[in-house]
Amino acid sequence: MIKLTGLNNKALYLNPDLFEKLEVTPDTVITLSNGKKYVVKESPDEVIELIIQFRRKYMYYISEVIK
Repeated sequence: MIKLTGLNNKALYLNPDLFEKLEVTPDTVITLSNGKKYVVKESPDEVIELIIQFRRKYMYYISEVIK
Protein backbone atom coordinates (compact mmCIF):
# COMPACT_ATOMS: atom_id res chain seq x y z
CA MET A 1 0.00 0.00 0.00
CA ILE A 2 1.16 3.52 -0.68
CA LYS A 3 0.13 6.56 1.34
CA LEU A 4 -1.40 9.44 -0.60
CA THR A 5 -3.27 12.60 0.40
CA GLY A 6 -6.85 13.26 -0.67
CA LEU A 7 -8.06 16.77 -1.50
CA ASN A 8 -9.60 16.89 1.99
CA ASN A 9 -6.06 16.47 3.46
CA LYS A 10 -6.90 12.98 4.75
CA ALA A 11 -4.52 10.09 4.19
CA LEU A 12 -5.44 7.46 1.63
CA TYR A 13 -3.74 4.08 1.48
CA LEU A 14 -4.06 2.52 -1.96
CA ASN A 15 -2.76 -0.69 -3.48
CA PRO A 16 -0.72 0.28 -6.56
CA ASP A 17 -1.28 -3.19 -8.03
CA LEU A 18 -4.88 -2.10 -8.64
CA PHE A 19 -4.00 1.13 -10.47
CA GLU A 20 -5.29 1.14 -14.02
CA LYS A 21 -4.81 4.77 -14.96
CA LEU A 22 -3.19 7.95 -13.64
CA GLU A 23 -4.58 11.22 -15.04
CA VAL A 24 -3.97 14.95 -14.62
CA THR A 25 -7.20 16.97 -14.98
CA PRO A 26 -5.53 19.36 -13.49
CA ASP A 27 -5.80 17.35 -10.24
CA THR A 28 -4.20 13.92 -10.12
CA VAL A 29 -6.89 11.26 -10.60
CA ILE A 30 -6.14 7.58 -9.96
CA THR A 31 -8.51 5.06 -11.51
CA LEU A 32 -8.44 1.54 -10.06
CA SER A 33 -9.13 -1.63 -12.02
CA ASN A 34 -12.65 -1.75 -10.51
CA GLY A 35 -13.43 1.71 -11.95
CA LYS A 36 -13.28 3.56 -8.62
CA LYS A 37 -11.52 6.93 -8.84
CA TYR A 38 -9.49 8.82 -6.26
CA VAL A 39 -8.33 12.44 -6.51
CA VAL A 40 -5.05 13.09 -4.70
CA LYS A 41 -2.82 16.07 -3.99
CA GLU A 42 0.39 14.38 -5.11
CA SER A 43 1.61 14.99 -8.65
CA PRO A 44 1.79 12.04 -11.07
CA ASP A 45 5.59 12.06 -10.73
CA GLU A 46 5.29 11.81 -6.94
CA VAL A 47 2.79 8.95 -7.23
CA ILE A 48 5.10 7.09 -9.63
CA GLU A 49 8.04 7.58 -7.25
CA LEU A 50 5.97 6.20 -4.35
CA ILE A 51 5.08 3.15 -6.46
CA ILE A 52 8.76 2.59 -7.30
CA GLN A 53 9.71 2.84 -3.62
CA PHE A 54 6.91 0.42 -2.68
CA ARG A 55 8.02 -2.13 -5.28
CA ARG A 56 11.69 -1.86 -4.29
CA LYS A 57 10.79 -2.45 -0.64
CA TYR A 58 8.54 -5.38 -1.57
CA MET A 59 11.22 -6.97 -3.78
CA TYR A 60 13.82 -6.53 -1.03
CA TYR A 61 11.66 -8.40 1.50
CA ILE A 62 10.93 -11.19 -1.00
CA SER A 63 14.65 -11.65 -1.66
CA GLU A 64 15.31 -11.83 2.10
CA VAL A 65 12.66 -14.54 2.55
CA ILE A 66 14.08 -16.62 -0.30
CA LYS A 67 17.61 -16.65 1.20
